[in-house]
Amino acid sequence: MKKEQLAEHLHKYHHGAENAVISKTLELVFRISGKELRDLVNALRRDGIPIASDQSGYFYAKTEAEVRLTIRHMRNRISGISAAITGLRRSLAAFDDTQMRLPLEGGDDS
Repeated sequence: MKKEQLAEHLHKYHHGAENAVISKTLELVFRISGKELRDLVNALRRDGIPIASDQSGYFYAKTEAEVRLTIRHMRNRISGISAAITGLRRSLAAFDDTQMRLPLEGGDDS
């Protein structure tokens, strides 16, 4: 399975931040799209595999600090996305024309 192959590859060739690899390289090595790579990395992280990332790319974390920096970066992204959602919600007032609204499928639109 590609998930395990990716983890093994990162552990062997990209162990530690100093050995980070850019997404495009991994996409070529594994013949997958950027979205597929992100999905695999997400699945590995959910499984507790310490796949870290920074501005240089992805790598198998060598230290606790590398994992903590990745977590901090991810939290910052969450904050940015949350702020964008808040702004979009404010923009909904411009569309308020008293028409009946239906909730978005599978999500909260309020």
